[in-house]
Amino acid sequence: MQTVRVQTIIGPDLQGDGILYDIQNTLKNKHVTQVKTARVYRLEGISEKETIVLAEKLFSEPINQHYSLNKPILKDANNTIEIAYKSGVMNPEVASITKAAEDLGIKLVAADSSWEYGFYGKVLQNEVVDIIEKLRLFNPLIEHIVTTEPTTLLISGAIGKTTTIPLRSMNEPELLWLSKDTLFLNVEEMKIIQAYFQKIKKNPTDIEIETIAQTWSEHCAHKTFKANLVVEDKSLPAGRQEKEPLINRIKKEALKHKKHIVSAFVDNSGVMDFYDGFAINGKVETHNSPSAIEPYGGAMTGVGGVFRDVLGTGHGAKPIASVDIFCFAPLDINPKKLPKGSLPPLYLLKNVVKGVKDYGNRMGIPTNNGSVHFHEDFRAKPTVIVGSYGILPKKKAQKGTPKTGDLIIVVGGRTGRDGVHGATFSSAEMTEKTSTINATAVQIGNAIEEKRILDALLEARDKNLIRAIQDCGAGGFSSAIGEMGENTGVTVHLEKALLKYPGLAPWEIWVSESQERMIVAIPKEKLEAFLAVCKKYNTEPAVLGTFDNDKKLKIFFEKKLICNLDMDFLHNGLPQRTMIANRNTKYQIPNTKLPKIPKIQNEWITILEKVLSHGNICSKEPIVRRYDHTVQGTNTLQPYSGELLDGPNDAAVIRPLLGKTYGMIVSHGLNPVLNSIDPYWGSIWASTEAIANYTAVGGNYKNASLINNYVWPFPDEQSLWSLDKSVDAVVDFMKTLKIPVISGKDSLSSTYRGRDGTIIAIPPVLCMSVFGKIPDVKKTISSDFKKEGSSICLVGKMDFLGMAGSVYFDVQNTSGTSIPKVDLKILPDVLDTLHTAIQKGEILSAHDISEGGLITAVFEMCVGGNMGARISLDVILNSFQDLRLDYALFNETAGCFVVEIEDEKTAHALFKNVPHSILGKTQREQKLDVLQEKEKLFSTEVFLLKEAWQKPMKEIFG
Repeated sequence: MQTVRVQTIIGPDLQGDGILYDIQNTLKNKHVTQVKTARVYRLEGISEKETIVLAEKLFSEPINQHYSLNKPILKDANNTIEIAYKSGVMNPEVASITKAAEDLGIKLVAADSSWEYGFYGKVLQNEVVDIIEKLRLFNPLIEHIVTTEPTTLLISGAIGKTTTIPLRSMNEPELLWLSKDTLFLNVEEMKIIQAYFQKIKKNPTDIEIETIAQTWSEHCAHKTFKANLVVEDKSLPAGRQEKEPLINRIKKEALKHKKHIVSAFVDNSGVMDFYDGFAINGKVETHNSPSAIEPYGGAMTGVGGVFRDVLGTGHGAKPIASVDIFCFAPLDINPKKLPKGSLPPLYLLKNVVKGVKDYGNRMGIPTNNGSVHFHEDFRAKPTVIVGSYGILPKKKAQKGTPKTGDLIIVVGGRTGRDGVHGATFSSAEMTEKTSTINATAVQIGNAIEEKRILDALLEARDKNLIRAIQDCGAGGFSSAIGEMGENTGVTVHLEKALLKYPGLAPWEIWVSESQERMIVAIPKEKLEAFLAVCKKYNTEPAVLGTFDNDKKLKIFFEKKLICNLDMDFLHNGLPQRTMIANRNTKYQIPNTKLPKIPKIQNEWITILEKVLSHGNICSKEPIVRRYDHTVQGTNTLQPYSGELLDGPNDAAVIRPLLGKTYGMIVSHGLNPVLNSIDPYWGSIWASTEAIANYTAVGGNYKNASLINNYVWPFPDEQSLWSLDKSVDAVVDFMKTLKIPVISGKDSLSSTYRGRDGTIIAIPPVLCMSVFGKIPDVKKTISSDFKKEGSSICLVGKMDFLGMAGSVYFDVQNTSGTSIPKVDLKILPDVLDTLHTAIQKGEILSAHDISEGGLITAVFEMCVGGNMGARISLDVILNSFQDLRLDYALFNETAGCFVVEIEDEKTAHALFKNVPHSILGKTQREQKLDVLQEKEKLFSTEVFLLKEAWQKPMKEIFG
């Protein structure tokens, strides 16, 4: 065993400096004066001479680093500690190390990498361990503190046996015991499975029962969305109403609006028409459960998974954009409020961001759009939403169908124990045992491996080698091969799967969700050409079997038949549920005390600073700057722009085909707080915010498609009622704008149940995403003010009395019951009018109104323009009798805009047919002046507000 340690000696030690900052500012520990880091590489099976070659050519840069061989490098540290992945956890660096060494003519038997930390100052060893634990510099589920040098890096183990489960004779408690913690099926479902095996007169093998559990999981089968629904509500004429399944209602309305649809609801992502024979596709997913117990790996694999959803659409699409949306508990939450088994929100935020950054940046896919939200009820389980958009030839956009005799080939990463039970685990509620029982569901992604797969499969697509393609997502081989072969049948020889290490049982190989694997159906005569493409891109293929015509799922392991299931039972044997949705008072917020209206200038400024520094509003630029949103060179409108590149924009505009004038727009909207109060109007608000963001940058909503994601508590009767109302809202929204939802996902397990009876349900989250085409990307606009003395106009119909759920109410410690309602009758006219004005070149800048209200939108436009604004509330107050001043400033009605126009005359001409008000003018002096009856309500320097707005995330990310 050879060990190389590498330390940066010239320039900043970014990792060490970041840890020192957290020690001194978060832990308030001044004893530690410096932290240094070193990279540790362990190499097995090579000589010292070969190790020196790798140390100098691969691991270190002689300009600013030095290395040591088989000896310490942080010699002067008071204490050192090394953190490494546990044996069996996939280290994504190892494959790259092995391949790079091979390119240098060195054959490694095994390799590993880790981090070593040196602590300086008056700090004892037990204090170092305490610091490591408090800052959570390692996750004990997947990492360990290295105390002794390993003697070998090789993992040994015998092949696990396939066992038979005596299911046919089990009673009800035994069936529930079998399902608990791993299968997550209810007793009725277990009895149906039992009856099936009683009918065919055999007991199931472990691989058969695992296959059924994965296929029937909520994550894969969408049992709630497909259920018949009975809504019990005293306000209804009969007190109850039978309704169609949620998914049927969405599809039925969506498919009425087929203008741009190329493929919807049948593939891994939704596809819409683009230009010049191309189509664009999009998918948005959640990775809440894995991120809750290992946020770095959970976020990485979420991003990698949604990229593969885009790649696995039609015959293969190229991912061109990435989106990330997170919901956490407030970062300053009292630790005593965190339930057992839950991670601190600051740790979750940092590591989720790191996971998204590492995966997207390494793959070279820009992260152009996203948001971060905070609410106390995310303290048990965060919401981590990731999305991706792609482009592909329209003629290659339809889902492929395998033919009898086609080969089943897995291409990409090897299979390990990581990700076992991912699909079933993600379908269950979280408990204090989740982080230990389901540790194997956590994975570490390998972006470099996925980049190789992406390039290989796109070339194979262009050479017409691929018949069908499917991502190995939830359920691994089980779901991918099982779904592809549903209408044919398959024969699989599982021993042919390439493994990360020995010792896996066949059922583990079958359901493992190890990342970066795709299944492709390849005609036999094209195998040689396909293998040549894989070799070119250095990605491993393995032929696992063939597609048959007997409608059976047959799995062999070393010539022994270990699984023999009827495809019809596997995919259609799950009975349709009938579920009850029951309205109650859960969503009525008790705190209805109205806040005091600020009286003097300092009170107004103080409240405004609190609003701007609130987690839902404060600048997220330090997060965005960690993502590469310029890679591929397609960005036309960046996330932040303006004079100092620090003004936030509403949507991403990209040009996926360089040299063309046309492009696409990506935006989204959500507000979990509003859904907690009123799930119907909260969902309308989220959908409207998404389309308003789209319109504000120059998009025509008529050229757009929608993606809806429902992240909900466990679907008991009360949460199912709110879900039903949310789906009603989405259907009504499609009817209003006559545009379709073409993709979506539900994640209905965000409830925590503690042993002590504690129940914590997240606020219901509807994330509505919008993507579409724009004929000329030059006719887009940003949100920053452009010109001194131009007119500022409010466009749209505000519901000023709907203040519940607003950030202003939150900082005033109240809630309210009436949220802002969007006038759906007038919304299309407002969107059309603004779009037309932008295309005419009459709009200098525009910004939608959302969290923080009118005053926040004006402030953010000032930041981008590096100028000030002078606005008057008189026009608004004269139009709305007895309207409170604070409501005028802080109301958050979606679908309304602050627009900068050359002059008042032009504004009135442009917006004569929709509600609008002239608020004031921009000014070169960098002050925000707010007037009432020609008197200043308050006046403040923009830079002081900007400091408050930027401070929260700067303190965390620098």
